[in-house]
Amino acid sequence: MATFTQTGNANAQPSASSLAEMPATQNSSAANQYSMIGKSIMIKGEILASDPVYVYGKVEGSITAPEHRVTIGKEGTVKANIRAREVVVMGDVCGNLDCRERVEIRADGSLMGDLSTSRIFIEEGAVLSGSIDVHKPTKKEKAEVREEQAVEPEGEELERRGVVSFPVTEMVEEIAS
Repeated sequence: MATFTQTGNANAQPSASSLAEMPATQNSSAANQYSMIGKSIMIKGEILASDPVYVYGKVEGSITAPEHRVTIGKEGTVKANIRAREVVVMGDVCGNLDCRERVEIRADGSLMGDLSTSRIFIEEGAVLSGSIDVHKPTKKEKAEVREEQAVEPEGEELERRGVVSFPVTEMVEEIAS
C-alpha cells in the first residue's frame, strides 16, 4: 500500500468529478495524506489503511480503514467487504459494508451486499441490492456529526435535487411515537 501527499502545480485545476472524490483540504500536512488505487491497479488480498482510501481500479478481498473514509470512484470495481468510518460508492461494489458513521451511494454507484451504518445517503439512480441495518449512533458520533454540519463549504452550493439523506433511526423513533 502506498501513501501519497498531495503536491503539484498550484495553478492546475482538477475536474469537477475529481473534486467530489478528493479529500477536503485542511491545514495540517498529515491531513493531505491518502492511499489511492489507480485505474491500472488490481489488488487481490487484504487492505488495512490508516489514511483515507480512494479506489479507481479493482480490489478483491477486504478493505479496512476504521477511522477513515473509503471512496470507490466511478471507474472503481470492488469485490470485497469494507469496514470503515464512511464509505462513498460511485462505482461498483459487491460485498458487505460495515460503516460506523455514514454510507453514500451516488447516482452512478451500485452496491450488491448488506450494509450496516448510522446514516445512509442514496442518490436517485443508485443501485442497492441487499439488506440495510441502520443502528443508532453513539453520543460521540452524534457530536462529530454536529461539528461537521456546522462547517459549510466555502463558496460552494450543493445541488440537492433527487437526493435522499436522513438519519433513519430518528425517523423511525418519530413514527413509533
